[in-house]
Amino acid sequence: MFHIFQYQPLRLITQNSLSSMCLKLMLSRPVAFAQIWKSWFSSHSLLGKKNIILMGPPGAGKTTTGRIVGQKLDCPVIDIDDDVLETTWNMSVSEKLQDVGYEEFLEEEGKALLKFSASGSVISLSGSNPMHAAGMQHIKKNGIVVYLDVPTTVIMRRLKSKQMDRIVGLSPGISLKDILQFRKQFYKRWFDIRVLCGGDVAAEVVAEKVLDAVKRYQDSELETFISTRSSHTARSTEEDSHKLYFSDVVIQGLALDGGLFVPERGLPKFTAEEWQGLIEATYIERAQVILEKCIHPADIPASKLAEIIETAYGENFSCSKVAPVRHLAGNQFLLELFHGPTASFKDFALQLMPHLFAYCIPRSCNYLILVATSGDTGSAVLDGFSRLHDADKQRIALVNFFPEDGVSPIQKSQMIGCQKENAWSVGVKSDFDFCQTAIKQIFTNSDFTGFLTVEYGTALAAANSINWARLLPQIVYHASAYLDLIHQGIISFGSPVDICIPTGNFGNMLAAFYAKMMGIPIRKCICASNENNVLTEFIRTGVYDLRGRKLISSFSPAVDILKSSNLERYLHLIGNEDGQLVTQLFNQLENQGHFQLRKDLLGKLQQDLVAGWCSDEDCLAAIHSVYSTTGYILDTHTAVAKVVADRLQDRTCPIIISSTAHYSKFAPAILRALRIAEINQNPLSQLHLLSSYSALPPIHWGLLETLKKTGNGDHQLVVCMAYHACWINEPS
Repeated sequence: MFHIFQYQPLRLITQNSLSSMCLKLMLSRPVAFAQIWKSWFSSHSLLGKKNIILMGPPGAGKTTTGRIVGQKLDCPVIDIDDDVLETTWNMSVSEKLQDVGYEEFLEEEGKALLKFSASGSVISLSGSNPMHAAGMQHIKKNGIVVYLDVPTTVIMRRLKSKQMDRIVGLSPGISLKDILQFRKQFYKRWFDIRVLCGGDVAAEVVAEKVLDAVKRYQDSELETFISTRSSHTARSTEEDSHKLYFSDVVIQGLALDGGLFVPERGLPKFTAEEWQGLIEATYIERAQVILEKCIHPADIPASKLAEIIETAYGENFSCSKVAPVRHLAGNQFLLELFHGPTASFKDFALQLMPHLFAYCIPRSCNYLILVATSGDTGSAVLDGFSRLHDADKQRIALVNFFPEDGVSPIQKSQMIGCQKENAWSVGVKSDFDFCQTAIKQIFTNSDFTGFLTVEYGTALAAANSINWARLLPQIVYHASAYLDLIHQGIISFGSPVDICIPTGNFGNMLAAFYAKMMGIPIRKCICASNENNVLTEFIRTGVYDLRGRKLISSFSPAVDILKSSNLERYLHLIGNEDGQLVTQLFNQLENQGHFQLRKDLLGKLQQDLVAGWCSDEDCLAAIHSVYSTTGYILDTHTAVAKVVADRLQDRTCPIIISSTAHYSKFAPAILRALRIAEINQNPLSQLHLLSSYSALPPIHWGLLETLKKTGNGDHQLVVCMAYHACWINEPS
């Protein structure tokens, strides 16, 4: 193939000589010329005048990858070390480093970068270039910065084999590992695109990944969303102006046709090497990598997303591992999801989602967010939105609806105590299903939404698990749990695991299934219900039947749910994205109170899911049994999952049980399970009594602080009456 630059970007070819060469080639070899023209056009359309800038630690393969990318695009290739620094200094990089020392070297390197300019080229940076802010700002203006993210252990192995002696900052007392870890903060600051590079991935493969990543970066049209109720015909005739992107669905929440949003082309898939590259990563690093693949940078740039994730999980969780995995007994492991500020798994989404929402909405608009909760969502969403910046609080308000008599006293105290100037709770004299249905009806009532817009300049949005931005962060902890088992030496990558989750609205279960689709080797997803076991019956029979069903109050109120909203997304998936089928099923459920799956779809469902349910009596017995044998206290929801896991697991592989809440939130039930005869009705007294057991895990710090603020029971009742914005009674 004809290469104009032959990897020599500084060798210039005049316009006349280039035209002459092209003319000769066109006349002598027209087919070859056509291929060259196609290659040039591909390069020109991908790059234009922009540069592809490869960034990463020493040993990441930037130079080799850059040459291959340049060859594929038939464009100039520039290596900063060889073609800029050494040419400018007239000496080798290692000689310069030895001559001037670490700090002066960084400054000299940055000055050289400030004088450099290029366009339409592939540029390989030095490993230390990103540490000079001014130099990086200059070069980034005309380029797309691609971060070759290679695991630290792999880099250390490569550098050791090459015996490299020019690592900037390496000196006695400072290890190579420390240097590589220190530099990560600079790489994360500057990149536009991350490309995961495993240990044994060939440079040719990395180059292809770079090109794919650049194409994705430049074409957000590929990552659109559809409603679970839209038909194939409607989608094929849809105008470009009606396409919806991540930022749109975060704001809109619920589709106009009543369906839920899903990615039109599905979720990204990770290779085994990419997953294995995250085994040594922290939870925050894993979250950044996974969510970058799921959120297009046109919606939220990688640097901003990293900032949001760091804010969400950096200091707001009491455990440095954020979502640790703990061995319980035998082949059972607990995924502890209660270390956030409000002590439930809801914190994982609701410490993140408010910041995503605030970034996505137009700066000139006001939004009122409506939320329905069966318990844990309420305090989590109130806490999450209360942590927004003051400017965002001025334009984003939230109303949280909860069943007044359907949550635990401590949960109610939390929702009252977490109220802020832009977030309020509303007690509803009904159950969770009514709250959720009422919100859906409000969203689809054009008269009401129009009134809000015209009279108050305010639009509605949702923060329940029906919102895609609520569901997406949950994928991360299921993937992270699997990687932690590898890190702990329990399994190797590729070994299957089962997952058991206390399930009500199906969001947490759906997130686990999405993690499986993205490449995590989950074998079976086990749905655990309490006596409100509609989901269990559906998974076993294919019949979703609400006729004659009344919601039963249980010791596990977060799964006291009969209508599982996120089930719609799963049925859309296994139904080959047939929006008409989904519409038919859920219209029948709404109008007749039941529907039945086709036999072929039930077969697909039962390949993915198994289900069981647990009585209140068995739930309390499990809490007592586990505490007696291990000294560990399960919350009531985790106990439901434990009972179902004991019944359904086949013990041929590890099973990860999602511990979705801290036991402190359900103190009366826990004290009853522990056979305490007299239980003080004051929630704070109950927590003090539980703390005297010195059990694992300790009493939750955030919950204790919230209850101290709300005071004793009598005072709590006054605060409750004063702060409830209104009371809604279900129509008779």
